[in-house]
Amino acid sequence: MITSKTKLAGLIGKPVGHSLSPAMHNAAFKELGMDCRYLAFPVDKERLGDAIRSIRALNFLGANITIPYKEMAIEFLDDCHEEAKFIGAVNTIVNDGSRLIGHNTDGRGFMKSMEEAAVSLKDKRVFMSGAGGAARALTYYIANNAVNLKIFDTDTQKLNALVASLKKINPEVHAETSADAIKNADVFINATPLGLHAGDPLPVDSALLHEGLVVCDVIYKDTPLIVEAKRLGCQTVNGLGMLFWQGVLAFELWTQPGAAPVDVMRAALMEGYNRLL
Repeated sequence: MITSKTKLAGLIGKPVGHSLSPAMHNAAFKELGMDCRYLAFPVDKERLGDAIRSIRALNFLGANITIPYKEMAIEFLDDCHEEAKFIGAVNTIVNDGSRLIGHNTDGRGFMKSMEEAAVSLKDKRVFMSGAGGAARALTYYIANNAVNLKIFDTDTQKLNALVASLKKINPEVHAETSADAIKNADVFINATPLGLHAGDPLPVDSALLHEGLVVCDVIYKDTPLIVEAKRLGCQTVNGLGMLFWQGVLAFELWTQPGAAPVDVMRAALMEGYNRLL
């Protein structure tokens, strides 16, 4: 039961109806006996500022930010964690004494998911499609591990800005004008929304996928890219592990480090995921 004492957290984005985050977070609150609830809020772009300011006004614990607002949300915050400032995107907001602080747990969540899949990026050649908010979060960590990182995006302004910032971490980060560079990659990561909706094209031509390539997608279902990569014998990692670990890290930002009941959250996530299959 939700009462006047119940503390709320939520997901802000559009669309959000497909999200598995409410099940995961609400299971965690229940397990810990916390009078808290997590809800999903579909928000139109022109009302984003109002939605974020309501976190303070309604004394929420905080919120997650999802597509397409991870970059736009920053202008409505009081401050950002250093990592989120560098990335230029937030996926988690903490209501810290009425100050709204932005964080980004996507990159750390991605790295945890790769670790679980026994995929190391250390000294690997990585090709990424996409230079938006998700890509910025991932590449912040990838650039510290990969021997080189090549990024492709049709938005050259956004692509060049991302590459310029990442060269401060690793000079072997390069902008690509086509996806052909995937032929020499060890790991391919799709950081675009392509595959989220039925009928979306593949983010790259399937003819570029090759034996020995690890294919990753930030989308948490088996997208057509992942299905095709499996058919071709590639090792694949979808975005489910990233979704899980970014959620665990966000939960601990709202509560305290080490507080997340990891097994309970994973079980709730998988139950919801299996219903979608």
